[in-house]
This record gives sequence, C-alpha cells and structure tokens, in this order.
Amino acid sequence: MAIKRYFADKDNTISNAFQENLTVRGTGSNMGQADILEVFYIYAQQSSTSEEKSRILLQFPISNLDSDRSAGLIPESGSVSFFLKMTNAKHGTTLPRDYKLTVHAVTGSWQEGRGLDMDGYTDLTYDNTGSNWIRKQGAISWDTEGGDYFTDSSSSFDATFTVGDEDLEVNVTTLVEQWLNSAGNVLGSKDNHGFMIKLSSSYESSTTDSYYTKKFFARSSQFFFRRPVLEARWNSSRRDNRGNFSLSSSILPAADNLNNLYMYNYFRGRLVDIAGQTDQVPVLNLYYSSGSVPEGTARYFRDSSNTEVNYLSASRVSKGVYLCTFSATSSIVNSTYPYLVDVWTYSGSQVHTGSTITVDSHDFNNFNPNPRYILSMPNLKKSYSKNETERFRLFVRNKNWSPNIYTTAVATPPTLLIQSASYKVFRVSDDKVVVPYNTGSDNATMLSYDSDGNYFDLDMSILEPGYTFAFQYTFYEDSVGSYREQPYTFKFRITEEEA
Repeated sequence: MAIKRYFADKDNTISNAFQENLTVRGTGSNMGQADILEVFYIYAQQSSTSEEKSRILLQFPISNLDSDRSAGLIPESGSVSFFLKMTNAKHGTTLPRDYKLTVHAVTGSWQEGRGLDMDGYTDLTYDNTGSNWIRKQGAISWDTEGGDYFTDSSSSFDATFTVGDEDLEVNVTTLVEQWLNSAGNVLGSKDNHGFMIKLSSSYESSTTDSYYTKKFFARSSQFFFRRPVLEARWNSSRRDNRGNFSLSSSILPAADNLNNLYMYNYFRGRLVDIAGQTDQVPVLNLYYSSGSVPEGTARYFRDSSNTEVNYLSASRVSKGVYLCTFSATSSIVNSTYPYLVDVWTYSGSQVHTGSTITVDSHDFNNFNPNPRYILSMPNLKKSYSKNETERFRLFVRNKNWSPNIYTTAVATPPTLLIQSASYKVFRVSDDKVVVPYNTGSDNATMLSYDSDGNYFDLDMSILEPGYTFAFQYTFYEDSVGSYREQPYTFKFRITEEEA
C-alpha cells in the first residue's frame, strides 16, 4: 500500500468570543462533541478595540502509526510523507478571503470534553471535563490563555486560503517524525499532544479586518470522507525487470539501461531482515540458462571501464526487501544459452534462485506509436471487508492485439508492463474521488510491476463500508508527454465484515 489514513481520536474548538449579550465571553465553553470545527478572528464587534478568537485542537493516535511502522506497514523515516487533511464545511455566514492558517504542535495534554453549543457558548466545563480557552483539562489551566503550542519551524506549518472555502492540506512530516521518535527519547523529539489550527499571527492580531468564519468537519461528522485525517503517503512501487529485462544500448539514456531485480525474504508470511540485521545484504550472480535451469558458471559483469565484476551487492530497500540495479551488455548471453537465472548468495551459500529471465535488446522503430489498451483486473472480487489489505493485479494488452495459434494455446496470455501507471478510487454513487491520482513527488498511487504484470496494494480501511467504489487508471505516454486516463472502470463494494 502507498496510502494509509489515520482518523483523529480527539478534537475541540476553543474560543474567547463574546456570548450574544456582548458582555460575557465564552472562555469557559467546550465544543468537544460538535461535528464542526471553527477558526475565526473578529475585530471591534463589542468595542472599537475588542478581539474575539476561535481555535481548533486536534489529535491523532500516533501510537498506531508507531505500531504500523514496527510491523512494516509504513516505511521508515525519510521514505514517507505525512499530511494533515481537513475538509471545508460550507455555511451561510461570512467566509473570509485571502488569509493564512497556521498549524502548530500543542505542548501539553488536553481533554476533548462533551460540549456542543457553538453559537451561544452555553456548554461550560463546570464538571471539570474538557478543554476551553482558559483550561486544558479539568481544573488545569493553559500556561497562556488560548492554548500552548510550539512555534519552531519543524512543528509549525502554514496553509494559504485565497477564495476561503478551500480544504486544508499541509505536509506535517517533520512533526510526525518527532512524535514517532519520542518513544525512543531521540534528540529533538516531541510528545504527541496534537495540533492547534489557528489564524496566522498577523491575521489574528489585525486592527483593521475580521476573518469570520472558517469551518471544517470534525471527527464526529456523519460524513466519513470529510473527517480530519492524518495521511501517510509513499512511493511503494517496485519495478522488477525480470519480465522486461533489456541489454544496454548506446541509443538509450544511461538511466534507461538499468535493470532492477528484487529478492524478498519472507518467513511465515511476513518480511524479515537477513539475520535480523539491517546491514546484512545478499549478493547476486546471473547464470546461463537454456530456458529451464541454470547452466555452466556464473556470468560476471563488466563496469564502465570494462573491468570484470565477480558479483553484485544488493541494497536493502526496506525490511526483508533487497534490490540489485545494474546494466547488462550483450556479452552476458550467447546463442546456446540465451536466457538468464538470478542466483542470490548470502555468507557464501546460495539462498535463492529466481525465475528464468528473457533478455531483450533495444532498436529504433520506424513508426510513431499511439497505443490503446484493453484492461482487466483478473483477481477483483465483488466485495471486500474494511479490515482487508488486498493486492490487485492489472492485466493490460494492446487493443489491436491479434494472437497467433501459439499465443491462443497458451493458458495465460502475456500482459504488457506499463512503466508509469497510477490508480484512483471513486465512489460510484456520486463520483466522489476518495483516492486521487498521486503522480507528484510522492507517487503514492504508482503501480508496481513484475513478471506477472502491474499490481498495487490497497488498505480497505480508508474506504467507507456500505458503498460501491471503482478503480480507474491513467498511464504516462511519452508520445504525448502526459498521462492519459484509460476508459475502463472496475467496481467493488466495501462491507463491515469479511467478504
């Protein structure tokens, strides 16, 4: 999977706004159970210099992220980005324009509370439960009224709103990593007490303008996809070239002459590091093959200076996953043994023999292709449980493919390997895109491929049970220099229980 979402476990709006009588401030009010969160700044409503403010408190279960990282479900630091996402809530009152919100890390613990009233501020924390403008929990006050928060650049993030009704989406990776490091007492770490969302300082202290009012959906909203989420994104795509292994060619850029081969160290259904150590890696040799088994001695490589290399060292990609990246010259095969087999060795012993690799060479075309494809998902089921993580396979062939007698007789026809394919997920009932194409720096929806075709993993917990969703795909095409969405959709349903 390359996208995982975590829902908030606490939220609240705190405010020092005046009640309707414009005499008493609502500083003791609590709104922890409201389904809306609100930020505003009102200047000169009660008097010529009065200021009224509203801020949001929001916290996520970082311990769940920590557990998922330990289990290998999200990558290590440096390989994953975290985004705070909040959905705008439309309303009938004045909406500010051209302003900034700042997301800060809160410095200490606070309570959510049981209040609801966001208009009259009548749900006071008389029972010492919940946070408000003055108190963070029970009878314990904030050090500074309005909440305590860090202001350093690693835990403060700005979001700009031009029209005013935009959703909030900010990259908070540096702060989340500090929270994840707190358990190990890593230097510079912070304990997780959540976020404060407020108008940026210059907007929250204006003596000329008011910014009333920006609203977001809260964690208690009935709308599943509008609740605040902390979203982990990373590029999990793995391009294993054993299905499209190519010899080096002088007419290709250097990067395109490289081939990737992966090895996975699974034990009882889970990935584990070799010898339990992150610094232990296997080495790779390629052997001649006549098409079935390795033959003869290992085939060695020559580097850019034409020096023979006896073996290739792998690199550790993540827990239990190892990669060799290299180019191969035409001298690596011959007419008797035109195929290769990858053999992996650790500590002097062979630990894994891969599949037979067909070796291709590159040449010019005498036409400019404009490909069209037929797509299918052979392992797609009608429904899935919200608790599943599923691997989906995409079968692709050219639209004008015309099989001969041999290919018709083959039980499994070959699939095309799409170098740059991305998926999206939308809800069928209203076409709401719930997982958009992510083809930017994170490439979080990029498909992997191996000798069996393109594939990706999806954590079904990010989808709302009881609805039908659909996949759609887009392929990058060099001939047009952009992505082209494919005209096929594949539907499935999410259920509460096991499908």
